[in-house]
Amino acid sequence: MVDRGASALSLPDDWPAHPDPILALNRMGSFDWDLDSGLFHMDAQAHEIFDLRPDEFDGHPESLACRVPAAEGYRLDTLVAQAMKDGSENYGAYFRLRCRDGSLRWTHTQGYIRRDETGRPRRIIGIVRDATQELSEIATRRERAEADEARRQQTNVVQLTTAALAHARTVQDVIDVLKDTHGLTHLGATSLVMGLVEADRIRLVAEGPAGSFVPGTRVTGIDEPYPMSEVVRTLTPRFIESPQEFADGYPVLWPHITDLDITSAAYLPLIAQARPIGAMGLLYSDRSGFSADERNVLVALGSSIAQSLQRAMLYEQEKDLATGLQQAMLPRTIPSVPGADVAVRYRAGTAAGTLGRDIGGDWYDLIPLPGGRVGAVIGDVQGHDTHAAAVMGQLRIVLRAYAAEGHTPAAVMARASVFLHELDTDRFATCLYAEADLSTGVVQVVRAGHIDPLVRHPDGTCRRVGVEGGLPLGLSAEFGRLDYPVGTLELDPGHTLLLCTDGLVEQPGADLDDGMQTLMALVADGPDDVRELADRLIDAAGERDGDDDVALLLLRRRGLDAPQSGGRLQQHVRLGDPEALSGARHMIRAAVRAWGAGERADEIELVADELITNALMHTEGSAVVTLRALTGSGRRVRVEVEDSSSALPRRREAGESGVSGRGLLLVERLTDVWGVEARGGGKCVWCEFLVRERA
Repeated sequence: MVDRGASALSLPDDWPAHPDPILALNRMGSFDWDLDSGLFHMDAQAHEIFDLRPDEFDGHPESLACRVPAAEGYRLDTLVAQAMKDGSENYGAYFRLRCRDGSLRWTHTQGYIRRDETGRPRRIIGIVRDATQELSEIATRRERAEADEARRQQTNVVQLTTAALAHARTVQDVIDVLKDTHGLTHLGATSLVMGLVEADRIRLVAEGPAGSFVPGTRVTGIDEPYPMSEVVRTLTPRFIESPQEFADGYPVLWPHITDLDITSAAYLPLIAQARPIGAMGLLYSDRSGFSADERNVLVALGSSIAQSLQRAMLYEQEKDLATGLQQAMLPRTIPSVPGADVAVRYRAGTAAGTLGRDIGGDWYDLIPLPGGRVGAVIGDVQGHDTHAAAVMGQLRIVLRAYAAEGHTPAAVMARASVFLHELDTDRFATCLYAEADLSTGVVQVVRAGHIDPLVRHPDGTCRRVGVEGGLPLGLSAEFGRLDYPVGTLELDPGHTLLLCTDGLVEQPGADLDDGMQTLMALVADGPDDVRELADRLIDAAGERDGDDDVALLLLRRRGLDAPQSGGRLQQHVRLGDPEALSGARHMIRAAVRAWGAGERADEIELVADELITNALMHTEGSAVVTLRALTGSGRRVRVEVEDSSSALPRRREAGESGVSGRGLLLVERLTDVWGVEARGGGKCVWCEFLVRERA
């Protein structure tokens, strides 16, 4: 304390000041310090606060050094001297004093500085009081506030993490949220590990940071001595509060993580619907234990993570099921088509947070047809779920069957509409069926509520082909409007036919025509190769990240290797009309010689006559004879005999007379290739003869 020394000046008349009894009642002591004489007077309450008996204090401030530690005294002297120097009227300070038993006690003092008319400090009158309880309450409030703030921050981390986990769709999404800087790192975790339960094993799916992986823990048994295995077995969290506890409890694991300077860890079972689906470990290097609140927060966080993981696992299972179903419904392979390059693509739509939306009713198909023809199909069943995919699969199969039976494009579409209506489903479908004759380039197109096809020219220009359409499949049958107009376009060599579903065209907030213009510009700027062009288009759809599925079929006519028709003749032969039969024979003989195939004229005429006779005899109806000259990969003459019976021809043993039963044997021996095709309600028996090139 400041020591002014003794003074020759006499003490003031009112010295020492008499304390107010109220001070004593409030356990406050008073003092009066005469700065001229240096005497320091304390009342009885002040003696009690300083833990001094009256005979232990001689009235001089330096005598208080036995109670005030040197550092505290220096601080108080500096404070009082500064107050007197700068003209302050009062000062106040908290300081510690040492009691008789050696313990330290917080004390508060407050003094009033009295000055003379010149401003010189002459006297300090003040109080002292025990501040132990006061500061203890302040410290308690501060600790409580700090604890509340820590709890608030932890709760905030849980809320932020839970909100982020709500958008996680896959297991990897959950892991990414937990590793994110806004995730568990706010809880101060140094390292994170997570494993999923598979049968009686735990498969590690996440560990961090880099370099923290423990060899041999990628897959561990539930009965092995690891903390994640323990919490899965017991369904109870495990809080490890010291390195020694870690080393004693898990001697197999501890040597591998000593480099991480782990001081504590929390391992949580991830439980969903009363069964463990995994475990998570948080390892710390800056804490030595966990309070009750911290444990509760971590347990709550583990519950939230478990729910998100279960949701993510269910989503992935649904996605695998949907993908498998979609792949099963779509064609496994696309057949090679002579004279054409074909590319197909499919992209599932996505809808954030919705299970099962990665599957839909979009489909494509390519159907090889007789006579160098091919059927191309693109369609879209209403809806985005497994039911839409199931309807799509059935519809694709029956449409393929109707086309293979030889029905006209309009009949194929009408029959498919009736089939869908009779399925007794609430779904309808849009569809476009294009039947292309690659030998001539003629394409017949039927549209059932679907978007128009596009044609890309060799120079890159792209145009939209307007085709008059009918109602979607299912609706046309329901309303009795099964007439589908047939549009015709020509596909020259090098031209590409593009069929797609509206997922490739429609854009949020944009008109369909604008979407078609955008698609046409994209096709025009794309590569010539149909596979590269298909990739470019499907990538563009992926960049938009649309909710709708996309199915795409590109068919580019090559025209060089495809058989080219050099001529075509046709004759109707009615049963019981010998003149028509004779005329057909004459037509065949004349055409074969005119086409330069005279060396095989007898064989062609004989086989054609046999096929016509079989049609007239076994179907009791008329026959249609078609003769074609084909060029391309070798010159050929093709004979087709079509009748109205669906019964297929079959070999029979020759009769006793040796005349009947040798027809198909004759056809097989004399032709280079032959076969039977379905044609609507009937069939067509065809055969081809390879002839020499013209000189």
